[in-house]
Amino acid sequence: MDAQIWTYLLVGFTFALYIGIAAWSRAGSTQEFYVAGAGVHPLLNGMATAADWMSAASFLSMAGLISFMGYGGAQYLMGWTGGYVLLALLLAPYLRKFGKYTVPDFIGERYYSKNARLVALICALFVSFTYVVGQMKGVGVAFARFLDVSFETGVLIGIGIVFFYAVLGGMKGITYTQVAQYCVLIFAFTVPAIFISLQMTGNPIPQLGFGGKTTDGVYLLEKLNQVSIDLGFAEYTAVNKGNLVNMLFITAALMFGTAGLPHVIVRFFTVPKVKDARISAGWALLFIALLYTTAPAVAAFARTNLINTVSEKPYAEVPQWFTNWEKTGLLKFTDKNSDGKIQYLADTNLNELAIDQDIMVLANPEIANLPAWVVALVVAGGLAAALSTAAGLLLVIATSISHDLLKKNLRPDISEKGELWAARIAIAVAVFAAGIAGMHPPGFVAQVVALAFGLAASSFFPAIILGIFDKRMNREGAISGMIVGIVFTATYIFYFTPQLGGPGSRENFWFGISPEGIGTLGMIFNFLVSIVVSRFTTPPPAAVQELTENIRFPRGSGEAHDITIH
Repeated sequence: MDAQIWTYLLVGFTFALYIGIAAWSRAGSTQEFYVAGAGVHPLLNGMATAADWMSAASFLSMAGLISFMGYGGAQYLMGWTGGYVLLALLLAPYLRKFGKYTVPDFIGERYYSKNARLVALICALFVSFTYVVGQMKGVGVAFARFLDVSFETGVLIGIGIVFFYAVLGGMKGITYTQVAQYCVLIFAFTVPAIFISLQMTGNPIPQLGFGGKTTDGVYLLEKLNQVSIDLGFAEYTAVNKGNLVNMLFITAALMFGTAGLPHVIVRFFTVPKVKDARISAGWALLFIALLYTTAPAVAAFARTNLINTVSEKPYAEVPQWFTNWEKTGLLKFTDKNSDGKIQYLADTNLNELAIDQDIMVLANPEIANLPAWVVALVVAGGLAAALSTAAGLLLVIATSISHDLLKKNLRPDISEKGELWAARIAIAVAVFAAGIAGMHPPGFVAQVVALAFGLAASSFFPAIILGIFDKRMNREGAISGMIVGIVFTATYIFYFTPQLGGPGSRENFWFGISPEGIGTLGMIFNFLVSIVVSRFTTPPPAAVQELTENIRFPRGSGEAHDITIH
């Protein structure tokens, strides 16, 4: 069977599995819709958290970026990995002890203010929507190639699938679906890596093959460095010392943004106790590490195979995979010198090959001539990664609107049934809006996701961390800090991101900081404003200070008491 038939079979089977699980675990109450009834086993929750965390950015785009950026792409690897450790150790247990399963709810209660909750709600919607746009782009990339449809049609197909199982199952359905999706995505990512590692280095362990010798006796990275230089690019392993400040800021934005992501935080409320939250965080870290330690090897394999396959090759003799990807519009050849050969060079005036970096993981098995079923497996994995995170993000949007806006602000007397319907309607609207935006994203998947992380870092992280560890932090400080942080960051992103129509240019970046890293500076502004304003305004009520003291001891499963808010 060819790759097309295998793709229909594997993708069809996995989607039927996801939809079946969603129908079986259909939420019947708001408790099940929001936090899966708080009854998920820590091991299963760890797998679901890993799937929720490893989005299309991790599966599709991170290795693609590393394959083109080389050493510089490590900022995504370090930032996302370090961020999850920070979240698991520094925030998750305390937030679980507090007992409020949405970030706006935590901020509203901790800062005893409806206005604080409203600001946090707006930030949550902003962050989650930006993030889910990246996932929809990843879905479109996967469907475009392997269903032989346009990129836009691929996004529309993804909209329909996410709409069905996210709206139907809520957090309960999403959690058990994500367990299945983790199994699919990790198998799909590691199997091709093992095949290609054996093929190129003779070593079945990709992490060791990455640092090993190729079949011709030359170290893989040494060979990749040399061919990169020959084409006019920098050495693959070279450190761009002129870009270290930006690299630091991007890494920090990804790290601190992770700790403020609402869709990851809510996962720690789906287990029965605080102890279980810690255990599931540990399992999730192990499951995440399986993919993240493999990604650099996949990136190096893909880059090497791409250069060896297309550079200086007559266009008339390109392999079938090249032609297949050309149909999607994500790979383009322009014969500038009319010699009929593909020139892949660093010099943009001479380069004739345009490659969307997000296709590298999906194209890698085809480039390496792996069996058709492996090619199809990677498609199923990429879709699992994108859809699992999209579902979690859409749930955050739904809970923010139905629980934090309606239940806690506009209609406190709304029935449980009415709240559940409001949540489902919110998901439906959000998935269609995200799909439309995903057709015209402001960058590659990982870049779009990085923008979301920057927004989370600049808005939520200071409010959460100070809400846990600073008894003196009050509502005036938190509200001021969040507004300053997200307004500054969003303004900078819009001004300096060309795809968003801003007039700014790379040469005018502040201190050389790109839009992907500006969230770190926004976070610093947030911290400064929050602390200064809180010290010059009225201290929090005694009950709030006592509550803050209490949640710093995250033993037991007791929840914090509600605070009267204004």
